Amino acid sequence: MEQHCSEPRQRLSFAGGASALPPEVLAEVRDAIGEWNGCGQSILELAFTEHDFTAIQEEAEADLRALLALPGGYRVLFLAGGAFAQFRLVPLNLLAAGDGAAYVDTGLWSQRAIEEAACLSRVTIAARGRNHVPPVATWDIPADAAYCHITGNETADGVQFHQFPTLARAPLVADLTADLLTAPLTVERFGLIYASAQKNLGAAGLTLVILREDLLGKGREGIPAPLDYARQAAAASRVNTPPMFALFVAGRMLKWLRRQGGLEAAAERCRERSDLLYAAITASDLYRCPVAAPDRSQISVCFHLANPALEPEFLAQAARRGLWYLRGHPARGGLRACLYNAMPLATAAALADFMAEFAHTHRHDI
Repeated sequence: MEQHCSEPRQRLSFAGGASALPPEVLAEVRDAIGEWNGCGQSILELAFTEHDFTAIQEEAEADLRALLALPGGYRVLFLAGGAFAQFRLVPLNLLAAGDGAAYVDTGLWSQRAIEEAACLSRVTIAARGRNHVPPVATWDIPADAAYCHITGNETADGVQFHQFPTLARAPLVADLTADLLTAPLTVERFGLIYASAQKNLGAAGLTLVILREDLLGKGREGIPAPLDYARQAAAASRVNTPPMFALFVAGRMLKWLRRQGGLEAAAERCRERSDLLYAAITASDLYRCPVAAPDRSQISVCFHLANPALEPEFLAQAARRGLWYLRGHPARGGLRACLYNAMPLATAAALADFMAEFAHTHRHDI
């Protein structure tokens, strides 16, 4: 079993969320909590309608647009809550009564998005993949589908889209919670993108929504104002008090990403980290990764032990080495290492070294 939370030890976190933050970003956050920018107030005390905060929000949006090379005609919303809320808010905002949508099912989070959307609208499963991304040529999107939804990275299953399609029949809507800002993205392929911030952008509580302007106002009447994309767009995401602290942290992370070389450099770091772990998996018969090699996630490395009885020992020994939160998602079991933007290569290397040692020690226990 992993160590109890109260035991003092330096931890290298592989948690599904919230993610670790770079030391320099943590330092900026600590300073800002004491006093922000010489204004005599903590970042936690700013008025959300006044210049000090609106400047923070505007800088964050400018940095996000620069990193994504976001074209004109797209709006950025900074909303409260997590991506799970968007599972219902997307159909509420994009579908009029009686409309339907298509969903591609590639794992746990696709399935939960489908369940939520089905409570409000007619849902068609355009394609289904188990441990792989179904080829786009096999997708069956109804002619009247108002959009087609995908999950870019299945954090519980370890499946990832490494290329996104250009769809002619319906706007592409994507939950990119785990993979937004980990690689360059052709935003023009999407009608709408949403992503929680706690994996690659810092603190929980903020969700980014990036959508084409022509999709605003397509949904149902009577959507509560804080949940209405059109009203939030018109009010610069300030219909109500936005998640100010989480937005500030995300802004610091966006600047950090730009200083680190942008999204091409982020993509290279993703490849390097995940390559180390997949090499450790393929080097030993002790480890099993069920995901098809071309679709294995560079963000969420999910695997199992050939002898599941060894999992408690694996987790306990890993924790003693300072390698924390490696248990798989409760719905899937097994083991999982999440490799988000702020993770140094040395952290992934430490896990890969431990895996090699553990496999050698237990080479006769398969």
